[in-house]
Amino acid sequence: MIDHVVLGVHHLDESRHFYEHALRPLGLKVVAERPEMAGFGDDSGRPFFWLAVREPTHRVHVAFTAPDRAAVDAFHAAALLAGGVDNGPPGPRPIYHEHYYGAFAFDADGNNIEAVCHRPA
Repeated sequence: MIDHVVLGVHHLDESRHFYEHALRPLGLKVVAERPEMAGFGDDSGRPFFWLAVREPTHRVHVAFTAPDRAAVDAFHAAALLAGGVDNGPPGPRPIYHEHYYGAFAFDADGNNIEAVCHRPA
């Protein structure tokens, strides 16, 4: 099991803005802050996804679980409005399995961020 993930970013403020908006529909928010770091988590308060000012990661793929397909749609819309670049609109991805519904956006550092719901429609 993975405890946490840290992405290196060029500009914390820009990246934080993107992730705050993109992850909000999934119930995630900033729950911890350190100098040059921001940690995202849910209402439990435990950060599991961190942004840190350091050599940026590139082309990492991180997928966040969405509670339903509407949250996947909302993630994608929010990600694009917050400056993300489309890398696959919301929709079924039967190549993975029959109920896979996902959407993808690149962040400012080129990481592929996904929201996915595994529940039937």
